[in-house]
Amino acid sequence: MKTNLRRQDNFIDITKYLSIYLSIYLSIYLSIDKRSIFNLTCNIPVYLSIFSFLIYLSIFSYFLSIYLSIYLSIYLSIYIYIYIYIYISILISIYLSIYLFLFLIYLSIYLSIYSYFLSIYLSIYLSIYSYFLLSIHIYLSIYLSFFISYLSIYLSIYLSIYLSIFSYFLSIYL
Repeated sequence: MKTNLRRQDNFIDITKYLSIYLSIYLSIYLSIDKRSIFNLTCNIPVYLSIFSFLIYLSIFSYFLSIYLSIYLSIYLSIYIYIYIYIYISILISIYLSIYLFLFLIYLSIYLSIYSYFLSIYLSIYLSIYSYFLLSIHIYLSIYLSFFISYLSIYLSIYLSIYLSIFSYFLSIYL
């Protein structure tokens, strides 16, 4: 802020000195008549009016320089603010887009690796589970076959004993 005010003061000083120098130079240049270089007193009212005009012109140029310096400083500060705002917003959008792009690449790689290992894990788990179910099924079928065979043997023995006893009593009775 101080450097901006210092630049503004320097610009005002330069324009002030330039306007004073220009007014003095123009007053001297216009006061010399080329035809009557030795007759300088013949046109004193004209010279005074020209000199007063040049003084008014220097005052006007001084205030114009102040106005222009203030206007330009405000305009440049607004322009610089807008430029910096746009520049920062563009940088932020570029940074966020790059960050989002890299994050999506990372996420896709992570998900592909995760899905690969998950598929391996699930295939191993399902194969073990299916093997376990198959072994249970085989075990149950063997167990049921043995159970049915033992049951059939037991029932056949029981029925044969029962039928033999029944036939024995039936033969006695008859």
